Formats: sequence, C-alpha cells, structure tokens
Amino acid sequence: MGFGTQNKIKIEGGMASMTDLVFLLLVFFIIMSTMSEKNTPVELPQPTEKLDTSMENTTTTVVITEDDLYQIMLSDASETDNPFGVKTDGVSYDEIRDFLILEVEKTPEMKVKIAGSRKASYEAVFQILALSKTKGWKPVLAYD
Repeated sequence: MGFGTQNKIKIEGGMASMTDLVFLLLVFFIIMSTMSEKNTPVELPQPTEKLDTSMENTTTTVVITEDDLYQIMLSDASETDNPFGVKTDGVSYDEIRDFLILEVEKTPEMKVKIAGSRKASYEAVFQILALSKTKGWKPVLAYD
C-alpha cells in the first residue's frame, strides 16, 4: 500500500548562478575601489575652546632604595625646597610621610610615581601604596 506520491519535485537552487553573481560583485567592487578618489575631503568642525598648554609636569616621584629608604624627586612645577633630594642617602618612612602629604595635597592634580628597586622589601613599597590609597591619590608604579 503505497500512499506516497510518485512525482517528487526537487526544490534545489542552482549554485552556478549564485557563484556567477558573487564573482561579478567582486569584480565590480575591485574596479570601483581602484577608480574611487583616494583623498576624499572631510570637513571637520573647528574647536571653539583653547586648551591650556601651560600645565607643567606635576609628578612627584618616590624612590625606594634597596635599603628600604625613601627619596623624593619633585617635579619642576614645585616651588618648594626639596629637603629629600635624590642626592641624599634616603630617609625613613616617618620622615618622608608628612612632607609627601603636604606636597601632594598642595597641588591636587599632582601624580605620585612610586619607583622602587627590585631589592626593596614589599613592606616599603606597600607603605607608600597604603598612604596613597587612604589619601585618594592614584599612584603609578615603576621599577628598575
């Protein structure tokens, strides 16, 4: 008892015509891209405000030596005398803490760069990191 139909209609599209169409589109886009003008003029809006370019580098660098002593290098924008210059042998954390707080809080946009020796202890680095976290500074870490 065969109830199925004998005539099956094939619903298959011809792939040859699709391949021809894709090839023609490819050739069309290649030709159009070589003929198009390379330097299309673009009119950009002009800025209405002037940027303040007089801002100086305001970075205070805290150097941690391999003996866990601290040195401060102030940026050129600072007008205070640097009692803890790089040429010193370094000072302890307690001596440098108050000076660093005053210097950074005086200029709110000042950044604190922490440069530590690879031989410095983690505790010495984390003391400055903890200080910067409690004061809301965003320190930048660097090492040699």
